[in-house]
Amino acid sequence: MPYIIAEPCINVKDKSCVEVCPVDCIYEGETMLYIHPDECIDCGACEPVCPVKAIFPDNGVPEKWQTFIDKNRKHFENRCPRGCRATMSRRRRAPRTSRRRRVLRASRRRRALKRRAE
Repeated sequence: MPYIIAEPCINVKDKSCVEVCPVDCIYEGETMLYIHPDECIDCGACEPVCPVKAIFPDNGVPEKWQTFIDKNRKHFENRCPRGCRATMSRRRRAPRTSRRRRVLRASRRRRALKRRAE
């Protein structure tokens, strides 16, 4: 499980992270957003755009929010494989592309973000 969304996201659901995710692995729950552990490619595109700084790598979650690692995992346990897209929030999705293309896009976005930061 590469990235986790923690407590600062509760009742915020800004969705700017959803827009930049190259693989559409961020889903809306009742009170917060969740990252699907099997779909996330660990690209890190969502982390810098989160306005409330609620997204962390699974090994970098602050001690006070460690419970959100299990909370994110449990959110997807009762759903069918690949996040059960039909039962989750309905939003328009781009046509599916190959994993290789998604990874390449994520890599390009990371490089662009680094260039902007310099």
